[in-house]
Amino acid sequence: MNVQVILNEEVSNLGSPGDVVKVRAGYARNFLLPRKLAVEANPKNLRAFEHAKGLAMRRREALKQASMSIKARLEALRLEIAARAGEEGKLFGSVTNIDLERAVREQGVEIERRQIALAEPIKQLGEFSVAVKLGGGVEAALKFVVVAAGE
Repeated sequence: MNVQVILNEEVSNLGSPGDVVKVRAGYARNFLLPRKLAVEANPKNLRAFEHAKGLAMRRREALKQASMSIKARLEALRLEIAARAGEEGKLFGSVTNIDLERAVREQGVEIERRQIALAEPIKQLGEFSVAVKLGGGVEAALKFVVVAAGE
């Protein structure tokens, strides 16, 4: 005999979270339900799942809207980072995502350093562009210039 369940987590060869699937009664009773991988697909659980899905969708949409406004502010910025440099434009130190975070915060935009996808520290003078991963699948391009510090 088969029963319908709503999956709470990814189950290989069965489905992803939120899927309503038919499985054997023993598989549901002995494996899925005790491990909280699924819940029984009764009308109450279906309504609760639809409600939770709606809330999650609204939360995701609000996060995406906030990320889009931050993206617009980031892409409008023109940062200039001063660093000590040698004769041939080679920096004595390097410019890291912490320096970029500090420069962006001074401009009034709040981001975390973990969101800045800088592959390796910058050790040359010049113009650079780096990706900033914002929430909701939004990615912004942050453009900045590394200039020699006047001493």
